[in-house]
Amino acid sequence: MPARERDTARTRRVVLDAAARAVVVHGAGVSLDLIARTAGVSKGGLLHHFRSREQLLLELARDLAEQFTAAVHAAVDPRDHARGRLVRGYVRATLDGLGDGSTVPEHVILAASLAGVPGVAELLQEDNRRWNEALEADGLDPDRARLITLAADGAAVAGLYGGGTDPDEARRLRELLIRLSTDEGPLVGPA
Repeated sequence: MPARERDTARTRRVVLDAAARAVVVHGAGVSLDLIARTAGVSKGGLLHHFRSREQLLLELARDLAEQFTAAVHAAVDPRDHARGRLVRGYVRATLDGLGDGSTVPEHVILAASLAGVPGVAELLQEDNRRWNEALEADGLDPDRARLITLAADGAAVAGLYGGGTDPDEARRLRELLIRLSTDEGPLVGPA
């Protein structure tokens, strides 16, 4: 990659990281001036990479989704070749680190803060569609996979309302969801 492209990519990364920190602290209404100062760039430099505040926040949401996807794939045990391995990676990526402190993970606060930004809902719906397809291809009963991942998502968000997550509770939930992902059949029998 040529030096100019590396510099552009590096500056975009710095701005996205600064925007993430600023949104976590100040919310999605944070000013471009503050984001630029946090990133150590001029407002004009920031606008060179992102045409508007809305574009920056939309790119931040896209980046957050991409980082989560990478975290899930990194959390898949390379020795695990059984059905449900992606679900187990999803649970690990979502719940590992919960309960390590008394605060809610920054990525959860960031996602909640960006939810009302124009275009983010559509971006997240498309991301959710991709996840549903990938999890369905993972080999578990679709209802089982959906319940497990929704439970993991809910546990991550629950800390927003309770001021954090108890470490023992987070570990127990993680273990339970991992165990549920090792059985391939439906969660309940026919009605």
